Amino acid sequence: MSGEVMSAKVRDTSTFDGVQAAERLPEQTHVGAVHLQISDLQRSLEFYQGVLGMGVLEREAGRASLGVRGAALPLAYLVETAGVAPVPRRGRFGLYHFAILLPDRAALGRFAAHVLNLGLRPGMADHAVSEALYLSDPDGLGIEVYADRPRASWTYRGDELAMTTEPLDIAGLIAANQADEWRGAPAGTSMGHVHLHVGDLAQAEAFYHRALGFDKTVWSYPGALFLSAGGYHHHVGTNIWSSGPSARADEARVLEWELVVPNHGDTNDIAQRLRAGGYSVADAPDGMRASDAWGTQVCVRSESHPPPLAFDSGELRRDGA
Repeated sequence: MSGEVMSAKVRDTSTFDGVQAAERLPEQTHVGAVHLQISDLQRSLEFYQGVLGMGVLEREAGRASLGVRGAALPLAYLVETAGVAPVPRRGRFGLYHFAILLPDRAALGRFAAHVLNLGLRPGMADHAVSEALYLSDPDGLGIEVYADRPRASWTYRGDELAMTTEPLDIAGLIAANQADEWRGAPAGTSMGHVHLHVGDLAQAEAFYHRALGFDKTVWSYPGALFLSAGGYHHHVGTNIWSSGPSARADEARVLEWELVVPNHGDTNDIAQRLRAGGYSVADAPDGMRASDAWGTQVCVRSESHPPPLAFDSGELRRDGA
């Protein structure tokens, strides 16, 4: 079937692939911060500040939270564990990459020129719904930096969103930066999605679609399943491109990622669905936590209960960076 422009598409919201509308995630759902285990805090800070343009919001011995300079909420927490090994070349079950969403194409063009001027050679792709660059941090944790195309330009094949991986027009992207220079992650930068290595797509669907309540958006991409809330192209990607096993405690990895819903009642609904699906749920002061079949932990919290900037223990100091 030929693709349909999204603005012309009317989707039945009473059910979605057998999931009742009342059981789906609210449209306002989005991804929050990622919590990362790294081996050397100072080395990582140099990368996250110097390359990605993040600012340090809070810092203590061995830990830091980072985000847009001057913003209230973190995009990432770094937790140093001395001696942890880098991510193996073929990856582990768990994080494939986390994805930083820039507010527009011009910002991505400025970022592209910046990383090329640093002598880096990022991966690049045009996904039809977005344009993206791919990097790894000093421990091998995958990072995507991307900008969305307007939703009105997204197309569908039946009910499935059309996403591709094509060569990126890097020259055109850089030309879109309006001759301005990269001065760090701009206002409006957010955590767009997380993409995870899993061992089985059917099990991933059971957890992320039927229990958490994400809609499936792309399911015919080779070896992958993409899911979202509110019609976004994806808040979660899952793939079977790694042979595993799950990341060990002594390896660089994602400790957890945050799923943010509008209110506390939504958190309770998700916890009930997870328990009904046979998943273990741990209540926490900032929400609830659960893990998929490969040990990737998600913290579900409400927008009305944002996380503190500080960590659980220790006296933190502001960092002027």
